Amino acid sequence: MPVRLVLATAFLLALLSVGGAGSASAATKLTIRGAGYGHGVGMSQYGAYGFALQGSSYRQILGHYYTGTRLATSGSTTVRVLLGTGSAFSGATRAGGRRVDPTRTYAARVRGGAVDLLSPTGRRLATVAAPLRVTTNGLLTLKGRGSYRGALEFRPAGGGLNAINALPLDQYLQGVVALESPSSWPAEALKAQAVAARTYALTTNKPGDGFEQYADVRSQVYGGVGAETPATNAAVQATAGQVVTYAGRPVTTFFFSTSGGRTENVENTSLGSGPLPWLKSVADPHDDVSPRHRWSLQLTPAQAGRRLGGLVRGTFRGIEVLQRGVSPRIVRAEVVGSRGRTAVTGAQLRARLGLLDTWAYFTTISTEEEDVPVSRRARAAGVLPAQTSLVGRVVGRRGPATLQIATQAGWRAAGTTRIRRNGTYSFGLCAKGRYRVKVGKAYGPLVRVR
Repeated sequence: MPVRLVLATAFLLALLSVGGAGSASAATKLTIRGAGYGHGVGMSQYGAYGFALQGSSYRQILGHYYTGTRLATSGSTTVRVLLGTGSAFSGATRAGGRRVDPTRTYAARVRGGAVDLLSPTGRRLATVAAPLRVTTNGLLTLKGRGSYRGALEFRPAGGGLNAINALPLDQYLQGVVALESPSSWPAEALKAQAVAARTYALTTNKPGDGFEQYADVRSQVYGGVGAETPATNAAVQATAGQVVTYAGRPVTTFFFSTSGGRTENVENTSLGSGPLPWLKSVADPHDDVSPRHRWSLQLTPAQAGRRLGGLVRGTFRGIEVLQRGVSPRIVRAEVVGSRGRTAVTGAQLRARLGLLDTWAYFTTISTEEEDVPVSRRARAAGVLPAQTSLVGRVVGRRGPATLQIATQAGWRAAGTTRIRRNGTYSFGLCAKGRYRVKVGKAYGPLVRVR
């Protein structure tokens, strides 16, 4: 996508005040204005919530976000979720092929590539080839973690044991949906979440190291029985087995919190290297119900430089965006330093600066006071020997722009000047006071002219 040159309107705002002689030192401020929260691909959860509030069904919601898809029914499958490390459990009726008492707590222990089953007093009851499988007629409890449906499996890992929950896909979803969408949301939004989560789990359920899913954002957030609610369980049951398909096959259904008003093509993000027909940018008209629909952040150059670390050459000056996606999330940008520029992706900027999304606009404004000698003709006319000007640089807004000067008493306009093509500007002052430059919706630092 070609770079869009933006003509920016800028203002210098001034609070007039009487002060003694003095000089202002240079000051700089980075303003980041953004939209959305997440990677921007697939279904916006708040957008789905907004659609449901407007009366849309879960089928309509899924069809909107996943272009050209249809719903189908999949067969049952087992999901293995890594819960973390752990060894003590209760609620079991069988462990390692032996009958055990569900009212008592047993433990597992590594023995080479095998696993020991230990009694409640620590006595070894059996040694089995990994994994040690634990089952029940009810619920299992993993000490320090919570209660779970299905089975627990203990596998050696790094000198300890990985605790893995193996259970049917829809039982797994009951521990997912309530942690991905608030249970107070309309039923149609929860159903859309259930189908998206089921399809995502099915299409990412790849074997490896004894488990296929993590219990956190590396896969989907999973909390076992303790996370379940009646409303979210009802959404899972009402959509039992349903998955999103394209050309007759289940497809990866990315989802995220907030779109900012439009989702993004997957190829313009860190989630994919090429286009996928069901993961295209779409308008998201009801996403404005999200508290993160719009956001802003201000940093000093020192703060930005520390966060960007080795990406800054010399002293941090700003960020210039070179390419945006459809939404328009950042695809490519440059970190501008006093000694050169460094190419970065939108995902890198989001991670380093701690942004909610890659839908962001950066404006760095520096301002300082400068005494500029006046011409001989001006001195002959009685003008003071030197004129005070505000000078500085704007990074992040391309193409010539107009700078307006304003004073407080409601911050009213006081004059205009030009921002040069290299981003620099200057404006002659006729009064002492406090000033700030405004470029678009971004404000520069306050500068006192004495």
